Amino acid sequence: MTNKIHKYNFLIIGGGLIGALAGLELRRKGYKVLVIEKNIQRSNDKRTLAVNANSKDFLMNLGLWKKLRNTPQKINKIIIKDFMNKDPLIFENKKEEMGNVIFNSELLDLARKQLKKINSLIEIKMFDLKQLFESKVVKINNNNYSFNHVILSFGKNFSDNDLIKKFSFPSSHHAFVGFFDHSVNHDQIAYEIFTQRGPLAVLPSPNKKTNSSTFIYSTKDKLSSSDISTLIKKNFTETHGKIHLKNFAGQFSIQPHITKDTLHKFFLIGDTLRSIHPVAGQGWNLGIKDIETLSSLLDGYNLSDKDLVKKYSQLRTIESAGYLSFTTIINYMYENRNPFSNLIVKSAYNSFKNLSFLRDVFIQQAMGRLKLI
Repeated sequence: MTNKIHKYNFLIIGGGLIGALAGLELRRKGYKVLVIEKNIQRSNDKRTLAVNANSKDFLMNLGLWKKLRNTPQKINKIIIKDFMNKDPLIFENKKEEMGNVIFNSELLDLARKQLKKINSLIEIKMFDLKQLFESKVVKINNNNYSFNHVILSFGKNFSDNDLIKKFSFPSSHHAFVGFFDHSVNHDQIAYEIFTQRGPLAVLPSPNKKTNSSTFIYSTKDKLSSSDISTLIKKNFTETHGKIHLKNFAGQFSIQPHITKDTLHKFFLIGDTLRSIHPVAGQGWNLGIKDIETLSSLLDGYNLSDKDLVKKYSQLRTIESAGYLSFTTIINYMYENRNPFSNLIVKSAYNSFKNLSFLRDVFIQQAMGRLKLI
């Protein structure tokens, strides 16, 4: 029995949120999947996720949405302000909510619990990618396995190697994430304010009550909790009333990059494929689109098709590069203030303000309803 080879269709390296959800989606489609993760204990991540309408549909199809214990908070309106323009940009969709806010850890725990229930998740402390090329049989926790395909989903904190190449975009920003209570209801409105020191986003916090919000502020400055509190009060006392900074979920580095599989052997998903500045609030939703793209391709390609990985890579690299460029340019324009960049920002701002079709495109893209490719 010790020489038995366990045959699987997919090996997913990394059981974080996107890796775990990819495992569930592929199992839903009838594939045999193994997800390996270095730590499968209960998550203590206190951050939230901005789930757009498309990603909510995806989670509902997996049967996870209705299992969320904390009430998701809807986003019915998005308001964008900056320090150059007097009037705000307001984006609203009357047909359905534009998105929801949920807790990262709650969804991750649900996904991992489901994977463990179907014996598709195991813990492994170390794994060397090179062994995937040295032999058709891979040893994991003293058992032998073989796989048709490998999916890499181990996050953004990895170094270049002979198999995958990371192309990084320099950034001195880091993100402060946390929560605050307020006396006035948030009315399911999300805000993005471009301050002179960096973008500040405030969203409804997952809660039955409507007097709690979550924030993410990206900047190159070193700030104390008192500094953050002053910043939030300055920008949101008028809309949110009396504000009390509750706690920090943490401070996180921002490492924009895009990754290439040099040998066209792996499917790259989530932050392994790309990491973008949080100014757009779409990083996690792009990971869901990675999974959906792979799932859709499997409807038209055989697992043994030599073009499957290449086709996936082409599709996801285009959108990833687009978002990476877009978010990088936005931050560059606001940070490097000069007559030329100011003119571009004001022109773009006024175009969104005056042209309804541009606002409609923005809304559909934010909701994940617009298919760019």
